[in-house]
Amino acid sequence: MPDFPSLASPAFAPVASQPPNGFSELDLAGDFSTSSVAPPPLVSPAYTPPHTPNADGQRYDRLPRSVKPEPHDPAKVGDAPKLLETLPEVNCEVRARIPTTTGQEMWLHLYHNNVDNKEHLAIVFGPHIRSQSLDEERPGETERDRMIRGAYTGTLFPGRTHSRVDQIRQDAGVPPKVPGSPLLQANGASPADESYNHDYTYSSYPAELGPPLVRIHSECYTGETVWSARCDCGEQLDEAARLMSLPLATPGSTPDTEHPSPIRMPSSGGVIVYLRQEGRGIGLLSKLKAYNLQDLGHDTMEANILLRHPGDARSYGLATAILLDLGLGGERGIRLLTNNPEKIRAVEGPNREVRVVERVPMIPLAWKTGGKEGINSPEVEKYISTKIEKFKHMFSPT
Repeated sequence: MPDFPSLASPAFAPVASQPPNGFSELDLAGDFSTSSVAPPPLVSPAYTPPHTPNADGQRYDRLPRSVKPEPHDPAKVGDAPKLLETLPEVNCEVRARIPTTTGQEMWLHLYHNNVDNKEHLAIVFGPHIRSQSLDEERPGETERDRMIRGAYTGTLFPGRTHSRVDQIRQDAGVPPKVPGSPLLQANGASPADESYNHDYTYSSYPAELGPPLVRIHSECYTGETVWSARCDCGEQLDEAARLMSLPLATPGSTPDTEHPSPIRMPSSGGVIVYLRQEGRGIGLLSKLKAYNLQDLGHDTMEANILLRHPGDARSYGLATAILLDLGLGGERGIRLLTNNPEKIRAVEGPNREVRVVERVPMIPLAWKTGGKEGINSPEVEKYISTKIEKFKHMFSPT
């Protein structure tokens, strides 16, 4: 990454380094007999098996509960992440439809920007969210050029000649159709019904669906590609995709019943902004060196610092700019999938161009299933412990 301000470093601590009770939450072997305050549990009692989210009516195939983020206090300057003064300029170069193994489709958007030479991505689920820069007219391009770079509405098919569905209908003498409510379509339309295909020519997430679900995810080659059990990054990416592929909520759907229709419902959607900032922004070379330092006894923050990097060198200005390009700014806000309290304010941007109105916690699968699923390794437990103690991540819904 370029010379972006880091979220956390020795010179810019994310929060007060000393716990308010005077002892470490992770000093489980310590003697607390002299303390008048009971030691806090590492795992929230609400998520200690067998009392899992599924046991109190919250089904695994429904969107998780979210919490209101703590209001930003301008007086607490030391607790706020350092933000960019101006947002980067981003441009969506291409969009392509990706059928997934779950049966839902997603749209992969590739972005260029004016601050680095990396290709950052937006993984868009559902039919409602579109890039404004992708849809802009470009000098000298043909309709085929527009379709090749993904600036089309509707569905591509052999022999298609125009990027806009309304123009195809006009050429065929068919009156244009006004898109109806996505919820009504979800409840009554079938894939064979023409109204099922949304032909939105603008970037808009329907108001009746509430704030869209968003995940800001930093690249992790080791956790996502080579099966590393040192972190939970791959698991978090998979869980974000699963949540955004869940069907729309319908009046007939309750926590205790399945939707009776055999038709696969369209996804309520969301966006995973995938930033190419490996190893909390230090790159893969330094990240692998940090792994060796961890084997020598240091935690992930200490290892970064010993390599003369900030504890967390990531920046989220590019994510904010991408969300704005996708039409997700403004007062309605977003639901942010994160355990990191600093990410909330950082993603909102220097002038709160994006509003995080709800935070959706990402609880490790091993915690929710009592170790039956998810990652079980001493390395990932130490990694999550460091997140809680030193980066102040919140692994509970409150």
